[in-house]
Amino acid sequence: MSPQFDERGRLIHLLTLEGLPRTALLALLDRAQAIAEGSADRKALEGVGVCTLFFEPSTRTRLSFQRAAQRLGADVLNFDAATSSTTKGETALDTLKNIEAMGVRGFVVRHSGDGAVAALAGAAGPGTSLLNAGDGRSAHPTQGLLDMLTLRQAKGADFAGLRVLIVGDVKHSRVARSDLHALRTLGAGDIRVCAPRSLLPEDGTLEGCTVTQDFDAALEGVDAVMMLRLQRERMEEGLVASLEDYHRDYGLSAARLARADADAVVLHPGPMNRGVEIDSDVADGPRSLILRQVANGVAVRMAVLEALLG
Repeated sequence: MSPQFDERGRLIHLLTLEGLPRTALLALLDRAQAIAEGSADRKALEGVGVCTLFFEPSTRTRLSFQRAAQRLGADVLNFDAATSSTTKGETALDTLKNIEAMGVRGFVVRHSGDGAVAALAGAAGPGTSLLNAGDGRSAHPTQGLLDMLTLRQAKGADFAGLRVLIVGDVKHSRVARSDLHALRTLGAGDIRVCAPRSLLPEDGTLEGCTVTQDFDAALEGVDAVMMLRLQRERMEEGLVASLEDYHRDYGLSAARLARADADAVVLHPGPMNRGVEIDSDVADGPRSLILRQVANGVAVRMAVLEALLG
């Protein structure tokens, strides 16, 4: 049995989209769509304690989880690692157990360590649910869900004929991994990945994908382009020659986007490096769904919190 489910098959943690059954994934997307259309139960989590336990910086993810929990009537506690006892040496597990002892049932956790959220979930008490808000380079399941919801709204529920291109630093991207898990589960027919060789993973992440370094060729006829943030620290590691070279080879401009299908849409998980991986006229243009992704993030996170804690 997956650690995400209890012995009765009920979802108790959301740690990854890898291996999540198609029925469970679709149920979350359907509920998120219903919430986006106005069917939220504003008292579904009334009196339930939810803590956003972030050991890494965040803007969109943290705030949308807070917004989601508040809209469901939860009591929200916001944990700030910079001003907490972690600066005195307290472990993440001790932090979790102490807050859990205060009667908090739900934890939204972001951590720099691969597998850190799953380890905390394994140590959590009965009735406590953990939701992975991004761990290392492993997974960011709610980002994957909100990306799929955004694609489904734009392109329909049948992913079989969908041609999707993911561009950028896939090697270090937990977003890319969650998107790829979800796209495969939903049966996307044509998944393309484009990045410099230095930014491609060497594990089995890209199984079943068409991989290339030729961005212009990869764009031909695609229905959706999912851009990834260039993590600037990769320049210090020598994985990217310069920002200018990266933009020349892998930056999405309006001229480049013209190679895609006429109705192609553009997504980006944020934060964006404008003028590096994406130009402003594309990010703010008519094909951009970037702000819709942000809006859908609240609905998706409400659906997941409701499923885990409702």
